[in-house]
Formats: sequence, C-alpha cells, structure tokens
Amino acid sequence: MVSSITSCHIMRQALGIVLGGGRGTRLWPLTKYRAKPAVPLAGKYRLIDIPISNCLNSGLDRIYVFTQFLSSSLNRHIGRTYQLDPFSRGFVNLQVANLSDDNQNWYQGTADAVRRNLKELAQWRTPYVIILPGDTIFRMNLEDLLRFHIDNQAEVTISLHPASADRATGFGIVTLGEDNRIEHMSEKPSADRLPPLAALPAIRQRWQMSDDRPFLGSMGIYVFNFDLLMDLLRNPAMTDFGSDILPYCVSQGRSYGYVFNGYWEDIGTIRAFFESNLDLVKPNPPFQFYLPDAPIYTRMRFLPASQFERARLTRTKIAEGCIIQDAELDTCLVGLRSRVGRGARLRNTILMGADFFESEGNRREYEPVPEGAPAIGIGEDCDVEGAIIDKNARVGAGCKLLNRDRREHFDDPDERYYIRDGIIIVPKHAILPPGTEI
Repeated sequence: MVSSITSCHIMRQALGIVLGGGRGTRLWPLTKYRAKPAVPLAGKYRLIDIPISNCLNSGLDRIYVFTQFLSSSLNRHIGRTYQLDPFSRGFVNLQVANLSDDNQNWYQGTADAVRRNLKELAQWRTPYVIILPGDTIFRMNLEDLLRFHIDNQAEVTISLHPASADRATGFGIVTLGEDNRIEHMSEKPSADRLPPLAALPAIRQRWQMSDDRPFLGSMGIYVFNFDLLMDLLRNPAMTDFGSDILPYCVSQGRSYGYVFNGYWEDIGTIRAFFESNLDLVKPNPPFQFYLPDAPIYTRMRFLPASQFERARLTRTKIAEGCIIQDAELDTCLVGLRSRVGRGARLRNTILMGADFFESEGNRREYEPVPEGAPAIGIGEDCDVEGAIIDKNARVGAGCKLLNRDRREHFDDPDERYYIRDGIIIVPKHAILPPGTEI
C-alpha cells in the first residue's frame, strides 16, 4: 500500500477510469447475463476487482467505471464492496451509458465513453487521468507510472509489457526510441512484420527484458494530460483509444512508453480466462491475490467455512461456504457456495458456485425452476473435465461432461451448454438433466 505524504499528493493529481463497456463477446457465454467486468474470477472475486484494487493500492481513490451492457450485477458489486472512507473525497462510481436529449446513441467506443462523461470528470480539475482496462490480471504501482509520465513531460504514456513472438501478433506492438519515446505503433501485426518491431538493445537492457520476449505490447493502460484529452475528444471522429487517439498522439511526438515486467495477463478470451484461473491452483501461482500491503479487494461475505466429507483434493482451491461430499477434485477452482455430490470426479474445471444457499424452502423463492430439476451444483457420480460451470448452474446426477468428440466450438440448440476453444461451458442458471453426456 502506498502511504507516504508524497505518494498521496502525486496521486491526488489524477483520476482513474476503468473501461468496462464492451459487450464482452469473446467471453460469451460468461457475459450472457452480466457485464464483462462482473465475470467471477478466482473463486470469490470479479474481474473489476483487479483494476480497482490496483488504483486503491497505489493511492488513487477517485475512480470511475464506464460500462453499458448488463450492468446490474456489476452495479450491486461495486455498491456493496467499495464504500470508501466518508471523511475522504475518495469514491468508486459506476457510469452507465444513458440516452439523453443530447445523445441518442450508446457509447461508440472507449474514447466516446470518456467524451460522454467529460463534464463529470472535469469537475475534479486534475491534470492527469489514468485509464485502465477491465479484463486483465496485473499488479502495478500506478504511482511509478504517473511519476514516469511527469518526469518525461509526456502528453501520453502507454504502459507496455514484453511479449514473445507467438503472442505479439495478438496485441498492439510499440517501438521505442532510446529516450523511451514511442516511434511507431502496429495493431496486431502479422508474423512476417514482427522482426523490425523488436525493442532496441538499449531498451531491452534498460527495462531488463528477457531475450525470449523482445516485443512491447500495449497493456491498455494509459496516462493522459487531461487538457490534451479534452481537446482531442472535441473531435467526434475520435471514438476509440486504440484506433484513433493513440495513433494520432504518437504521430505528434510526445508519447512515451513505460515498460512493466511484472505479471500481466489479458483474459479477454475463454481460453485465456480458463488457463489464467487454473494457473492460480499451482503450488507457486504466478499471481498472488493477497499481499499484506496490497491485497486484491472484493466484497466481504459472512459465509461459513467450507465442509468436506471424505473428499480427495489435488491442486484445488475452494472458496467459502462449499460442501464437497466424497468427491474427487484434481486441478480445480471452486467458487462460493458450491456443492459437489458423492462420487463426482472433476478435473481441470472451474466451478463458479452460487449466489445463494439453496434449500427446499427457498428453492422457488430465489430462482424458480421446473419441478424435479436437480439442485444447484454438481450432482452425484458426475464426471467433468475441461469445463467452466457458471453460477447457479444445475448439473444432474450421472452427467458426463468430457467433450468426447473434441469439438472446438458448439452451441447446444437448447442453450444448456456451449463449447468454446474446446472448453465446455455450462452457463449461469442452466439445467443439465441427469445422465446428460457431452
């Protein structure tokens, strides 16, 4: 936690903006009922907790979250979680796109979202704004980024992460001069265009880049001089940061690159989301959600400890309020209030849990279901491998979710399950009857 007077002072010069307004189509069907930043993560968190926690741990406590699609659960989470000190001027505000007499359209892009909220942002009169994505896992002291921006008298600073050749084609790649000024940007370059985009030897040495990651990809984290950003947004054609504003700023010559060497993972796709979550169950996970001075925050829940009955667990993390009965779990991440029945076998599986404890008394009160539907969770004698089971899903006894046909992409006509990147996804509220085989 950044706590010195100097640190607090410099971070009071900035506002934080988290961009979470996209449809999240690459994460569908996890975004079928919720905004992308509200997608559950690591058993008990949500994606939005990552950028907000990075801001708070860096001393940046005036934060706006921009979204527009399916934002009700995100709104509840932010309202219940981020109630900051009433004696400070800190806040975490959700700004949902609204149609008005002045504008009858939804946000047309990331930059348009900021444009539509300029009056709200301008009231704080901060000289800088720090913009963050809502779908990446990282831990960064944003004070270091802001100091770099100020020390270099930059107008725009883009945070960059070293990338290998096989991953560089999926990002915006930046080349830096020896003074860290951005000379060129290339959006998702093809493999044959990569070699000239490798960082200079002096840059690699200065930022301690490894030889196997010689390219610099944009992390979607930017620092802008607020006056410059306001001027740019007067042009209605500037609707997106990646395709409009940043290329223009680079062409004007006052844009700098700040290289971040810590853990960073873009989890915008189902495969990336799946692998990043299961990485957390490794003996030494690449990302720690708890550090004494800089934890990742989330909503406090007063849940009982999880209960196990002859369960056999290998490389598995389990959140609070779960009941695991005589089941076998290997390389699994188990979310809040999960239920796993006797004889079930789960491997390489993410079980997101439930929003409430189900009983016969409240079975129809919280979430009306057909008569005879299985209980929330994993039924007895199920066999599940390579799957994501979303919240409140009901998997009946004896189901076999194994993707035996090795499909990469499939939509069940009854919308009970989907396959993306070879991963079975049982969406939120879905019901799989006993004996279902995939």
